[in-house]
Amino acid sequence: MVQTERRDTGTDRRLLLLVGLVVVFAGLVGISATYHTIIEPPDSLRDAATVVLLIFLIAVGITVKAPIRIRSGTHYISWTETAIVIGLAIAPVSWVVLCTGIGVAVSVARRMASIKMFFAIGKNMLVAGGAGVTLGLLDWHWPPESLDAMAGPLAAAYITAALLDEVLAIPVIALATRTKVLQHFRANWDLRLVGWAVRFLVALCSLVLLQVDSLLLLAVPPLVVSLHLAYSARFRSREERKAWQRLAQTTDALNDVNLDAVLTSAVIRASELFSVDEVEVELHGRPRLVRGNADGVTYDGSVAGAPATTGSVILTALEGHDGTADVGELRLRFRGPVKLSEREQYTLRTFTSALCTAVRNASAYEELTRVAAEHARAAAHDALTGLANRRQLLEHGTELLANRHADGVTALVLIDLNHFKEVNDTLGHAAGDRVLIEVAGRLRREARTDDMVARLGGDEFAVLITGLPAPAIAAHRAEGLLAALHEPIAIDGMRISVEASGGIAVAPGSGGMPELLRRADVAMYQAKRSGQRTATYARARDTADVGRLALGGDLPRALTQHEFTVNFQPIVDLATGEVVAAEALARWRHPDRGNLDPLRFLETVERSGLLPAFADAVLDQSLIAAGDWRDAGFDLPVAVNVSPRSLLDPRFPSAVVARLRAHDLPPDRLFLELTETLTISQLEVVDQVLGQLRDAGVRLALDDFGTGYSSLSVLSRIPVHELKIDRGFVRDMETSAESAAVIRSTLDLGRSLNLVVVAEGVESEPQRRALWEMGCTAGQGHLFARPMPSARLLAALHRGSGGRPGTLAPALHDEGSVIRLSPNRRASRKSDRLPHLPA
Repeated sequence: MVQTERRDTGTDRRLLLLVGLVVVFAGLVGISATYHTIIEPPDSLRDAATVVLLIFLIAVGITVKAPIRIRSGTHYISWTETAIVIGLAIAPVSWVVLCTGIGVAVSVARRMASIKMFFAIGKNMLVAGGAGVTLGLLDWHWPPESLDAMAGPLAAAYITAALLDEVLAIPVIALATRTKVLQHFRANWDLRLVGWAVRFLVALCSLVLLQVDSLLLLAVPPLVVSLHLAYSARFRSREERKAWQRLAQTTDALNDVNLDAVLTSAVIRASELFSVDEVEVELHGRPRLVRGNADGVTYDGSVAGAPATTGSVILTALEGHDGTADVGELRLRFRGPVKLSEREQYTLRTFTSALCTAVRNASAYEELTRVAAEHARAAAHDALTGLANRRQLLEHGTELLANRHADGVTALVLIDLNHFKEVNDTLGHAAGDRVLIEVAGRLRREARTDDMVARLGGDEFAVLITGLPAPAIAAHRAEGLLAALHEPIAIDGMRISVEASGGIAVAPGSGGMPELLRRADVAMYQAKRSGQRTATYARARDTADVGRLALGGDLPRALTQHEFTVNFQPIVDLATGEVVAAEALARWRHPDRGNLDPLRFLETVERSGLLPAFADAVLDQSLIAAGDWRDAGFDLPVAVNVSPRSLLDPRFPSAVVARLRAHDLPPDRLFLELTETLTISQLEVVDQVLGQLRDAGVRLALDDFGTGYSSLSVLSRIPVHELKIDRGFVRDMETSAESAAVIRSTLDLGRSLNLVVVAEGVESEPQRRALWEMGCTAGQGHLFARPMPSARLLAALHRGSGGRPGTLAPALHDEGSVIRLSPNRRASRKSDRLPHLPA
């Protein structure tokens, strides 16, 4: 602000100096003109009439003018030079100079400040003197011998007068308004040229008429007024057209999602659009003041800390067209009093409305970005310990293995706490959480800077070790990690000894991070079975591949013998206990190995080439069950998990639609649940398939939300209708503030994107009520029912809860009763209730 004051002081000094020079030189010209007038005074009535006529013409020329507002000052385009040239043609230069000074003084004495009046008098006297000198050098005399002899000298004199007027006036205007000199020279140059030509022709015609008959000169003032009105109308039309163009460019510049860029553009563009000295934008929601001018922002900070300013202010609220959503104020500040024209007032209303929309959009994007960052943080880190989670470990390990060159050996140590369940059962989950936090801290301290320590879930930890000089060193490092856990942990006055088993695996040549994690898991269970503290993966003792090969050989028989079955877990309205949907869960009833869940056979199915047949079998059973429920009076949507590989098959959407038609079910009765961590990694490939499914009317859900590669950009591309909160967050929500925060953020995100949110793993009534109070409307878990065959679920629906068919749990409150809602619950929108799920 101090620099701004210094700049203003320097500008005022330069302005006074320039005006003073003009007045001084004009004074010298006036003294010379007075001397010559004394030598050659008007000595007849005709001369006196000529002097009076000259003063009148000068007064009329400066009165008939077109106003132009630049910031707080108003400047004019007048006909003075025309009157001066006419006077120089018929009278001595000294008379014209003095008449010019008198005529200007008579016209502006009462309407201008002193400095402006002296400048106007001085400038026009210098213009008269310069044009007179030009005519003298061209040996001008009146009357001329011919029209050619008149036109040439007059044109030279008029050009001299016009250029002198521009050269003297524009620098003063630029200094007074703190704008650039070249900007004024370039502005409307074509119209100015036309104006000069028209005014010169008026001067030439006036002198021709005067040469014919001096009385005809009385027709000149009406002609001047008519031409002036036409010129002014064209000038205003040009200015209005340019103003609308600038407004369009300004609103385009505000179309930015970055709030800082929006405010900067608003300050700069408004300064240019309304020709103001300073612009202020004040935001109300998050108090902030941005101040600046056409050169840029001069202040950006709190309202209370803003330096004081002076001058007149035009204030406008930042609100939409309907007068709502007042987000702040726009202030146009001028050094002097200014009244905006009707067109400028309309432009101001349009600009403030556009700025209000831009600020709201940028603020909303900023909030969504913040929520996305919080989700990304929560999705990549364990809520309890702050360590990396499984997703982060897989991401980092995959990137590391893809870029390894000569950085040494990479190994993974998988650590599982022995008998940890006894701690939870004996001392409670709070004590168990404190043990996990202490274990995480010890592993973090023992690990090296380049190692990644992660909690995979429950009491399972992993340490990714890099830069080992040899594979054998991995075992030594693993022993050090487990030794750090040997010291007892003090919990509520008790000393608890922590025992752990560790599995060590060196990064394989192929298979990547998932294979490394699998091998470490195999080695860890080998350590548990053998009673050792650590074990290193050995292929000879890995029976997993053999079992997978055996399962692969059984697949054709399983499909023909219908060994794949589907159980259903209901999705329940948390408030009423009413069943609103059911999730299909595939099972393999293997004749030798018993019931197998998808984690044990899905990868084998995907690699076998029989995935389409398997998917058809599961989908058929699911749709048959939905049809049976509908026929029995329970019209429930069914949710079916989809393998990411199915989404790579362009024929998959048509196959789904064909089966819906075959079972006579509307497409919106089917939800396809997408596995987040795998689907999103192949997003470019599955975009088209997902779009076709949604266009067909099939609903899409994102499963285990918060544990995969979640982001706003992904949600904007995947056309999902539903988010499912991972059961891990629900399990920890009562003891972990971070897990509860993730759930709240997911619910807020769902509301903002108009998505249904379902909580998985609801195991207790306190969890149910807490989720409902947060604004979650639906959930599934063992509290309501375990997965069951379709017929058993139908029987449970008929039986109901408390004599209410279609329910599996009592309502949280009696129908018609008055209950007190928590603030979180009141904040949730009524339109987010899951009963809208069937659509």
